[in-house]
Amino acid sequence: MSKIWLLVFDATLQTLSMVFFSTLFSLLLGLPLGILLSATSSEEQGGIIPHPMLNNILGRIVNVLRSFPFIILMILLFPLSRILIGTSIGTTATIVPLSIAAAPFVARVIETALKEVDPGVVQAARAMGSTNFQIVRKVLIPEALPSLVSGVTLTIINLIGYSAMAGAIGGGGLGDLAIRYGYQRFRGDIMFVAVVIILILVEIVQVIGNKISAKLIARR
Repeated sequence: MSKIWLLVFDATLQTLSMVFFSTLFSLLLGLPLGILLSATSSEEQGGIIPHPMLNNILGRIVNVLRSFPFIILMILLFPLSRILIGTSIGTTATIVPLSIAAAPFVARVIETALKEVDPGVVQAARAMGSTNFQIVRKVLIPEALPSLVSGVTLTIINLIGYSAMAGAIGGGGLGDLAIRYGYQRFRGDIMFVAVVIILILVEIVQVIGNKISAKLIARR
């Protein structure tokens, strides 16, 4: 019994590791892309540097990447994981496809949040001589922060689900534990524990995200 609980503990740590680092890297990839999508949109949509062609190209790339089922995308990215990590199996290797799969979602979340900012605030900043970079850094991002926090919360929850699916093809974590020990060895108790832990993680992330977003709204 102690061996089983040790496996559950290790699998939980692997899931937390995958979700943490993939969230970090997906934000690093998706944040600038989301800002660029928002900034290059039409003036009617709040774009501060309208560029229809660039916006259309970036939008199509994001849509294509978002349309890939995660399992297929992960298989397609095996060679990239092997180049970057040295292997295509395991927790560390899974971070690569997780990050790339989540980045387009992050970009759309950030784009949507920035477009919700009142155009009057942007126009006021422009009238005071603010540059585009200053408008993004000092106006758009601070004003959209509650929505951004909600978006990041949703991203983390999606990544928890993705990490569980990654277990089906050697990704490690709770998904791998549920499949190898719960499903293949007919251990319903292990399957149940893995699912419950995943549900608890999702609930914790959602509660924390809601509280942070509510506090940011209250400070306005």
